[in-house]
Order: sequence, then structure tokens, then C-alpha cells
Amino acid sequence: MALRHAARTLARRWRPQRALRPLCAGAVDDYERDSMEYDVVVVGGGPAGLAAAIRLKQLEAERGGDELAVCVVEKASEVGAHIVSGNVFEPRALDELLPDWRDDEDAPLKTKVKDDTFIFLTGETGGVGLPCPPSLHNDGNYIASLSQVVRWLGEKAEELGVEIYPGFAAAEVLYDDDGGVRGVATRDTGRNKDGTPGDAFEPGVELLAKQTLLAEGARGSCSEEVMRTFDLRKDCDPQQFGLGIKEVWEVPEDHPEFEPGLVQHTLGWPLDSSTYGGTFLYHMAPNLVQVGLVVGLDYANPHLSPYKEFQRLKHHPKIARYLEGGEPVAYAARVINEGGLQSVPKLTFPGGALIGCSAGFLNVPKIKGTHTAMKSGMLAAEAVFEAVADEAAEGAVEPVAYQTAFENSWVHEELHAVRNYKPAFGKWGLLGGVAYSGASAYVLGGREPWTFRHDHIDSQTTATADDPTAKPIDYPKPDGKLSFPLLENLARAVVDHADQPSHLRVKDELKDEVLGKAAKSLKVHGAPEANFCPAGVYEYTDEAEPELVINAQNCVHCKCCSIKMPYEYINWTVPEGGGGPNYQIT
Repeated sequence: MALRHAARTLARRWRPQRALRPLCAGAVDDYERDSMEYDVVVVGGGPAGLAAAIRLKQLEAERGGDELAVCVVEKASEVGAHIVSGNVFEPRALDELLPDWRDDEDAPLKTKVKDDTFIFLTGETGGVGLPCPPSLHNDGNYIASLSQVVRWLGEKAEELGVEIYPGFAAAEVLYDDDGGVRGVATRDTGRNKDGTPGDAFEPGVELLAKQTLLAEGARGSCSEEVMRTFDLRKDCDPQQFGLGIKEVWEVPEDHPEFEPGLVQHTLGWPLDSSTYGGTFLYHMAPNLVQVGLVVGLDYANPHLSPYKEFQRLKHHPKIARYLEGGEPVAYAARVINEGGLQSVPKLTFPGGALIGCSAGFLNVPKIKGTHTAMKSGMLAAEAVFEAVADEAAEGAVEPVAYQTAFENSWVHEELHAVRNYKPAFGKWGLLGGVAYSGASAYVLGGREPWTFRHDHIDSQTTATADDPTAKPIDYPKPDGKLSFPLLENLARAVVDHADQPSHLRVKDELKDEVLGKAAKSLKVHGAPEANFCPAGVYEYTDEAEPELVINAQNCVHCKCCSIKMPYEYINWTVPEGGGGPNYQIT
């Protein structure tokens, strides 16, 4: 949306400030903020948020209305700029949402999957082909850039009248006097690094709504706040996470190994048998190869570097053959939810709901969550539409019909069938997990009468430095052809954070333990944050008494530090709107 058009729309919805109770991290000065009112505010312009917005406007049209005010606020500089996924796109939800999408020449879904391969890598050069598991059969799916798909969905939403505001980061959840959610407030802009207002300071804006849909993706800051406030996780297992690291390579169109539509997944090397994870490699027309590694964040060895594991992976002959002669043009990283159905929280609260990866609908063995995220947004939209339309309702209405709709949907059915895959790997390691998953898929059909539980959070699984599992790893040096130093790759993420306060904050109650001479993470665990961060944000000075250095300007918003950090000592807050990576083809 052009800035002038956005400004005109903002002006139409401007309202005097209301007295609301913010719950936020960081300094709050004595100033007034302007506010705007909507029927529905969606936080996050990803697949779930945009699917919800589109469905809301479709329902309005079906009912003959034209006054439903729907706003999508997105922290990236443009829609899609913070979106990264493998991505093999399953169109099931899109077929329901926009049945005629295949007739749209602008739809960025052009490369149909033609061939699925599955390989167990036995070492640096060896590999054994295996039958492709049912969950990884991709007939009817497409290889795509999810960031491009999301841009296209944003255009579809705007055509229906949805107001989309990129560059506005939702920083606070707003509550009414009864404790219900009343909307969000965006991050202040123009603060100096010390947090004081600068010459260009502008306070955030309050976006008030009858219903607020949180679609921030995995480990969203507002979503986490709401889950704590309303205790939405009290009846589910702890969420489990993986870190996905990805590069996009451009190869010559006549590359002898390039096959548009080829999908390859691997297990095994470079990870050891106690570390959950795998790799993906997708060929997208006309000449792009998407390659990446996903590592479960419940690994133990503090010396493990997911980034360096990924770099050495590319030297394996089963991977290198597709990359040699090409060059990387994009780099990205993001955490994904791996807990499955047993880690999905209660979805609704007074005044709104959690949708998409904010709740955690990833199908782990499929390595897909876009279709389930979109469907969750559509289901929530239908419940929220009825809540907004109820003129007799007072205060922050809880859209409870969404929870019921989810439990009766194909999303729930799909996740229920694969609920035991990830915890089986945790119980029995790689070989035991593969054996159980095969039995579940081929014999039991996902109908086993038991459910394995998750009993930990990922920050608790990191070994101490003196533990036998904390073995130093001798990673090869990058060769500059297939593998690259981290900071060189980081430039391909086009990260930009303006001169502003750090959005990565050590929690006040833990400062004495992790900062200064205490340096508990370094002394007890051997500084795992210097290894797991895929953007080089965390390091310790090379001194007799090392000091923690946080290079917040490098952050790609993967959220890994808020999950894997020992003691969870980092509070990940949103930076000023527009900050972070600028993904285009990830």
C-alpha cells in the first residue's frame, strides 16, 4: 500500500486516546498516544494472519456488508520481508480460501513437485537411499518462496479492503478494565540507544479492536504475553522448537544437475544420532536451489553450532552436486514449532485468539505448517466474525467457537495422526525414532491409543561444560565456494536495524547471574549462545574476565535466543517497525 494511501486511511480511523492498561517491557514515558479503532486487528502479516483477514472480508461480502474494518499490522518493512520457509507448499487451505487461485497468473506457485527422494547420510561422503515416507509424498504440492506467496496474499487481502500496515511493530498488548484484550500498541520510534526520546521521536499508536488475532509466528512476543496472562498453556505440554537455517542458490539454467520440481530430504550426518534434525533441498524454476538444515533445539552439546553444521553439510556429494557452479543469493533463519498437537495451547482468550505458528500447528514429519496455519486463520476468522457481529455482546468477547472448530477440523485430524513422531525421537534417538515413525505410518496409521508427552523446555537440555556430552567440535573452515563465514552470509539477509535501543534485553531478575564476572552461561555451560545464534549476535570478550556482548544489529528475528538460552535470560522484544531482515526469495 502506498504511503499516501496509508496515511489517508490512518486519518479516517484516528480516535481520541482511551484509558487502557498496557502490559509491556521497557520504559514508558509520560506522553499520550493516538489510537485507531477497528473491528478486528491482526498482528502479523504471514500466511495465517492474511488468510484470516481475507476470510473475514469474504464473510462480510457473503452477508452483504461493507463496513467490517480489518487491519493487519506487520513489523517487517514490507509484507513478506520476515517470512522464511523451506518451502514445499501444500495448497489444501489455499484451495478452500481462494478456489480460483490457479487462474491467477501472478500467483507465485509455478513449480510443481515432480520427484521426491529420501536419503540417510551415513557420513561425510556416504548415503543410502530409503523409501520416501508417506508424510513426505508431495504429489500436488509446489516448490515456492513463501515470502513471495505472502506478498501475493497481501495483495489479495488489500483488494478485498483489508488495511495492511507494514513497518509497524506490535510491542504491547492492551487490556480493558475487566482484563480482556482490547488491542495492541505499536513500538515507539526515534528513541536513542539509551531509551530516551530523540529528536525524531514518535510515540507508538494504539490499535483498538473488538477482536485481536495474534499471528506473529513461532515465539511471538505478544502471543507469549497473552499465553502467560491467561494461562493458556496450563493443559498442554511445553512447546518444542527447531531452528531452520536456509540458503537460496542461483545456478545456471543449463546446470546438468538442476531438475525443477526435485525434492530431496535427508536424515543422519552431519548431526549425531542423539540430535534431532534433517535437511531439505528443493529445485525451483527457473534456476533456484533452496537448501537448508533444521536442528531440534533440545540438543545437549553446547559446542554444537547449527550454522556450522549447515556449512559442512553442503560439502556432502549428495548436496554439493546441485550447488557447484552456482552462488548463494539469500540467507535466512527462523525457529519452528515441533511440539505437535500435545503442545498446542488453548486457542482463545477474552478479546481474541492465537492463530498459525503463534499457537503451533506445524506437521513435524511433513515439515509443513503453512497449510495448517492458513486453515487456523480461516477457522478463527469465522468465529471472530460472529463475535463481532453480535451487537448484544459487551466487553471483550471470547471467540470460543474457534476452539471447537479447530478440534473438528482436518488440521486437528492431521496433527493427531503424527503426534508421537517427535517425542519418539526424544525417547529412543535417531534409529528408534525412525523405527517408531515407520510403524506408526505404515502399521498403526497414527491411530495408536497412547500419546507420548514432552516433559522439558529446550533451554533445560543444554549440558554443562563438564558433562561428557559437551564435546568440542572441530568444524572445517569455510572454503568460500560452498561454505561461508557467518557474517558474509548474514549480508545476504540484508539486515537493518536503525540506531535504536537494543530489542534483546537481559531480564532484570537474571542480570546479576549472567552479566559481568558472574557470566553463568559461559562458566557453567561454555557459552552456547556464541554457537547456536545463526546471526552472530552473542559473543564474549577475550579478556581475563569475559563480558557478554550483544550485537543486536545482527539479529534476523529467528527467536532462537529466547528459547535455547540457558536460564532463558533474554527477553526478545520487537525493535522499531521495519527493522530486521529483508527477505525477498526465502
